[in-house]
Amino acid sequence: MSEKPLVGILMGSDSDLPVMKKAVTVLTEMGVGCEMDISSAHRLPEKTAEYARSARDRGLEVIIAGAGMAAHLAGVVAAHTSLPVIGVPLASGAMQGVDALHATVQMPPGIPVATVAIDGSKNAAYLACEILSIKYPELIEALENYRADTRQLLEQKSEQLRQGNL
Repeated sequence: MSEKPLVGILMGSDSDLPVMKKAVTVLTEMGVGCEMDISSAHRLPEKTAEYARSARDRGLEVIIAGAGMAAHLAGVVAAHTSLPVIGVPLASGAMQGVDALHATVQMPPGIPVATVAIDGSKNAAYLACEILSIKYPELIEALENYRADTRQLLEQKSEQLRQGNL
């Protein structure tokens, strides 16, 4: 579809990379170009704000932001752009992501962040594709094919289970 990045993926630190790479895999399979960067809301606030402010001019159309613990990254990004922002709370710290989930989902009126499950970077990528499908109809077929393939795989596993082969 597009090699130019349409989705920006930010994470608070390199320890978030294993989870956030799953979003890249989905976007690549869907043919959506993306870029990744590390930008902490607390340690690199100016970089984070500039990334968000310049995103639209750089051609991005959706931003996925993953962070753990205080998880302010998605909210800070959303405060500096009118692009859709999808927050991925990451499992870390004593609360294993529950604190990040609450921090990501509880945004003030006018600064929305769509929020997926803890470590839900795959769903963040699928949601980004659904948003982009409004402008890029070729993504509709890719999303429908993915869902059809998933249904078929589950039907096969169901049949295997009923036959005692699972």
